[in-house]
Amino acid sequence: MSEIWGLLLFLAALAGGGWLLGSGMARLYAGDGLPAGRRLLGRSARPQGWAAYAMAVLAFNAAGFLALYALLRLQGLLPLNPDGVAGMAPDLAFNTALSFVTNTNWQAYSGEAQLSYLAQMLGLTVQNFVSAGTGMAVGVAVIRGFTGPAGESLGNFWTDLSRSVLWVLLPLSVALALILILQGVPQTLLGAVRATTLEGAEQIIARGPAASQIAIKQLGTNGGGFFGVNSAHPFENPTILSDLVQCYAILVIPVAFCFLFGRMAGDGRQGRAIFAAMSVLFLAGLALILWQESAGNPLMALSGGNMEGKEMRFGPILSGLWAAATTAASNGSVNAMHDSFLPLSGLVMLVNMQVGEVIFGGVGSGLYGMLLYVVLAVFLAGLMVGRTPEYLGRRIEAREVVLAVLAFLSMPVGILAGGALSASIPAMAASVQEAGPHGLSEILYAYSSATGNNGSAFAGWNAATPWQTTALGLLMLFGRFAMIVPMLAIAGSLVRKTPAPATAGTFPTHGPLFVTLLVLTVAVFGALTFFPVLALGPLAEQAALAAGQSF
Repeated sequence: MSEIWGLLLFLAALAGGGWLLGSGMARLYAGDGLPAGRRLLGRSARPQGWAAYAMAVLAFNAAGFLALYALLRLQGLLPLNPDGVAGMAPDLAFNTALSFVTNTNWQAYSGEAQLSYLAQMLGLTVQNFVSAGTGMAVGVAVIRGFTGPAGESLGNFWTDLSRSVLWVLLPLSVALALILILQGVPQTLLGAVRATTLEGAEQIIARGPAASQIAIKQLGTNGGGFFGVNSAHPFENPTILSDLVQCYAILVIPVAFCFLFGRMAGDGRQGRAIFAAMSVLFLAGLALILWQESAGNPLMALSGGNMEGKEMRFGPILSGLWAAATTAASNGSVNAMHDSFLPLSGLVMLVNMQVGEVIFGGVGSGLYGMLLYVVLAVFLAGLMVGRTPEYLGRRIEAREVVLAVLAFLSMPVGILAGGALSASIPAMAASVQEAGPHGLSEILYAYSSATGNNGSAFAGWNAATPWQTTALGLLMLFGRFAMIVPMLAIAGSLVRKTPAPATAGTFPTHGPLFVTLLVLTVAVFGALTFFPVLALGPLAEQAALAAGQSF
């Protein structure tokens, strides 16, 4: 019971912190939260329509990819490399560069063994900031399209990016890094320590500037760990307090975006409605994971829940909370091995990613992804009552619905088409470790994670083959920008429309009825798309487990 009260307190603190942060961000993006004379790129920045905004996003991220790829390939020749790490292979550098540029942070490598300190700091940490900043900037631009005055402009990408990085991500990261250092996370430029064990063998203990990267990897919903086993490593996540603080950091900015939306719409109820829908979906998944993991494996009569693949200091409850948060929030970091969770827990993680990472989702990206479902929900509501659908006074017409459907289709195309290819080509299927439905779940998880820009994986999956590094890298790119460009186009279409005042016949989009409709839209679209393959994966494995068979 004390653990349940602890979770409720955590969620209440999350809502409160998100509300406060969202209020500050509303002033910031309006230009009111910056000290006079220090508005970087400031008010003189030229307003951009949706196409110019999208081109700026694409150009900036393309430049980031090229710079990071070159750094990873050449790291063996560059300074700040006390352990003499060699340059990355071409396919692995391609995968890693795309992974961090797209805010996925998929890791087909072990950070402490295959990256120099320079690559970690100048390459990965910088991309952790700017890829998260890109998502926040796009999120704000989409909000302007839905809520701003009629016109052409969605703002300016460079202004939004600089404000996101310098006034939100950077100060919060400094504060979080200091907390982590106090909890025992290393922050040093010294090389690995060589220790002699009790048996007389030599052990190499990696260390480095970890706290600074861990802070931004969580706050930016990036997820790429400094060490190979990520937040299960005692140097990344040494205590229960560090675990809770990092889990809070994963969710707080995505939650803040809900309240930011309400502030920018001039109606806080609109933001609270989206927050409520996300919370219902999150809590439903969290409850199923905690029930499964606390009950334990039915084939093993052991007390204490399912402890396979989990750290003793966290147990099933904190591991389950992290698994729900990291897959819902497009983060990808892990404090336990997801491959060892029970089948229905794995089902929740898959669904969290397959619906498009909109259950809080990534920083900025979760909000604009949920607005995709808002467009579809309002369209369905209009069909049911025989009225032209509208949202916040703007009509939702054929153009917006077509663009929303195109954005939604990026997930099934990447997951189902990519997963089918992986299962049918022997060189790609060789990455699967387990037989039967669990092996299918490994494939589904990898392609859901890449397309949804999550970055976590079932640990048995071998991601470090040329086939997988190339295929998954391309899907990360596709999943990120096949969502961003249509959503900016929808925002650009809506911002040109003059909002109409609400009438007695206007469908309210801030009450329990709309929240229910939005939750059902997310659930139905996800179920119709992915239920058949989920039935062959985690659901079949759960049925086999009930019959006494494991994989």
